[in-house]
Amino acid sequence: MDPSITGLGGSLQVPNVQELVAKEPLTSLPPRYVRSDQDPPLPYRESLPQVPVINLHSLLCGDETNSELEKLHHACKNWGFFQLIHHGVSSSLVEKVKLEIQEFFKLPMEEKKKLWQEPGDLEGFGQAFVVSEEQKLDWADLFFMATLPIHLRKPHLFPNLPLSLRDTIEAYSLELKNVAMKILSLMAKALKMKDEDMRNLFEDGMQSMRMNYYPPCPQPELAIGLSPHSDGAALTILLQVNEMEGLQIKKDGMWIPVIPLPGAFIVNIGDILEIVTNGIYQSIEHRATVNSEKERLSIATFLSPKIDGELGPVPSLITPENPALFRRVTVADFIRGLFSRELHGKSYIDVMRTQNEVG
Repeated sequence: MDPSITGLGGSLQVPNVQELVAKEPLTSLPPRYVRSDQDPPLPYRESLPQVPVINLHSLLCGDETNSELEKLHHACKNWGFFQLIHHGVSSSLVEKVKLEIQEFFKLPMEEKKKLWQEPGDLEGFGQAFVVSEEQKLDWADLFFMATLPIHLRKPHLFPNLPLSLRDTIEAYSLELKNVAMKILSLMAKALKMKDEDMRNLFEDGMQSMRMNYYPPCPQPELAIGLSPHSDGAALTILLQVNEMEGLQIKKDGMWIPVIPLPGAFIVNIGDILEIVTNGIYQSIEHRATVNSEKERLSIATFLSPKIDGELGPVPSLITPENPALFRRVTVADFIRGLFSRELHGKSYIDVMRTQNEVG
């Protein structure tokens, strides 16, 4: 989700976990990271279902039977998550992104300090959704920034990235905008929505990126890398940067690990798309777990509508039989509300439901 206009959100400063681990070998978790409120992971992963796999190349070729489009529709309705293969982004660019992000998190602390979050802002190195000094923390560090449209980029951030990373992110952000728009257009087709309704919302929309670093953890069973939540954006495209798994999604009350396919993106529906599709496609709770052996890195690319736009169910999906389930708000108000609270399941989208408008 993209809070790239001043005043839309901030997060309290918290310790850098990577630095915490580097300073001295920890044998136990600092109390603020102990998360006894979290469900333990499920033990038997072999028997667990896996998220659907969607072939973008097949979708764009438009096979006669439309079976891949049906698969996409089913994945969005019943899972809210899928792995995207044959997405058309060159493997050399993807490998470059992975390499550059790993190098980025190895920068000395003095270099990172130049790219730190400023008070009242969310972009830069730091944390998100920390709204009180008592709040329990995730075992993770992040770097967050707006990437598109170009005028939303912070002048103290993007131009000060290491040159090779800047060039790589420049290319990657354009490729992922292209992929996201193709996916949204195909979703519109599957929903029998007007294509221009989807295009008008997102073509000039905001893109932001969140690079995640989850250090090795002395007591991984007591910690969480990223609290259970649904994404606020419309669409998230996740790239697993190294070979450590950790992403889990909540399906039928169980936490199911997502095992990334080589070269695939992991795509998920966010709250905004649930609102736009009037609840036909639903955002899904997910979390990141940590381990004691090795750090895990990932990069999430979020697509949201344009900041000065409005948000609500698309008129072509509202009928007397299917009335609007969500109220209309400005995109800016939606983002402000999102970042004013802790991450907690799907609690934020519940505020948007029409039955909350009482009296």
